[in-house]
Amino acid sequence: MRRVVVTGVGMVAPTGNEIKTCWGNALEGRSGIDRISLFDPSNLSVQIAGEVRGLELGEALDPKEANRATRFIKFAAAAAHQAVKDSGLPCGEGIDGDQYGVSIGVGLGGLWDIEENTIILKEKGPRRISPFFIPYMIANMASGVVSRMYNLKGPNICTTTACTSGTHGVGEAYLYIKNGMADAMVAGGAESAISPLGIASFAVMKALSTNNENPKEASRPFDLNRDGFVMGEGSGVLVLEEYEHAKKRGAKIYAELVGYGMSGDAYHITSPAPEGEGAQRCMKMAIASAKINVDEIDHINAHGTSTKLNDSFESMAITKVFGSHAKSISVCSTKGVTGHCLGAAGGIEAVYTALAVHHGVVPPTANYQTPDPECTLDYTVGGPRERKIRYALSNSFGFGGTNGTLAFKHFDGK
Repeated sequence: MRRVVVTGVGMVAPTGNEIKTCWGNALEGRSGIDRISLFDPSNLSVQIAGEVRGLELGEALDPKEANRATRFIKFAAAAAHQAVKDSGLPCGEGIDGDQYGVSIGVGLGGLWDIEENTIILKEKGPRRISPFFIPYMIANMASGVVSRMYNLKGPNICTTTACTSGTHGVGEAYLYIKNGMADAMVAGGAESAISPLGIASFAVMKALSTNNENPKEASRPFDLNRDGFVMGEGSGVLVLEEYEHAKKRGAKIYAELVGYGMSGDAYHITSPAPEGEGAQRCMKMAIASAKINVDEIDHINAHGTSTKLNDSFESMAITKVFGSHAKSISVCSTKGVTGHCLGAAGGIEAVYTALAVHHGVVPPTANYQTPDPECTLDYTVGGPRERKIRYALSNSFGFGGTNGTLAFKHFDGK
């Protein structure tokens, strides 16, 4: 069976607009969350979010297209540009791209554009709607634009599975390479839903933190005093490549992607199944597909949203799956610094997991102060932790009871 390795990474997030900054801020536990600047949030109960700030697209996207594209497409283009450049993958004009594809998960797509054009329709009439509204609003346009940027003529897909979209985007790309449908895939997630409608909608569900006075400390995964998630935005993209293909061209390898699990809760539209039953099956599937034992997992980048139910049920699920080994695992949630980037979360966290495996260091769970008796694992508190990571998991769970887990292996050079 064909092996799949990570040869390039790229990220645009509240913690920075390129890998070095994003990784450094994650290790320092430095939050990118602040008061919303994209619009005036004064009339909303939630006034904080993890925004991408100061992004310069440069050569990542044609200026005319950049002017038309919505934010999530710009984020995907910027992260993909970083990842492809980092990998050295020979793609673009003049290159036969039939064996190269793209798989970028997006949860909500152009929510801001939907909101703005609805207002235009009501106030100014149908003739004032932008002809680019539909093409640049639909979720799969992140993959579509990246495909054209690099002449990627293989599989071109967008997974839209709520907060699991990015993880499923990477997982599906892994399967395409493993099963011979592609030699390389640009894969990850992208999202931008920080708009009045997006914030108000999650706020009315009581899902968001209302800690407006202390935005840097508002996202506190697994902490007893957590009061909801903080919405983030951005994109995380990896170049996945068939091992022999990467080896032949002398590519550097960050990690090997060795397993992928998916499951459905069949329980509730928003709440996870009790004790994370669906998450348990998802992690078990990823471990089984990697053909490893549970005691070989050293690190888990948890979904860890900073909501009451998710964090406690995910902790229970990890305890159920790993038994006595659970407390030997370095668990972290990088959402403490990024907030919850929805469809982009799985891509961003897959990048963080691959880097953790590559560098042998686990980022801390930012803002964790008070233990919760329902969350009893090692959440990597106080700072980054150096340790050799043999295998690591990255978890994502979404509304509708959709779950995804990726399993990464330390690449030992052979």
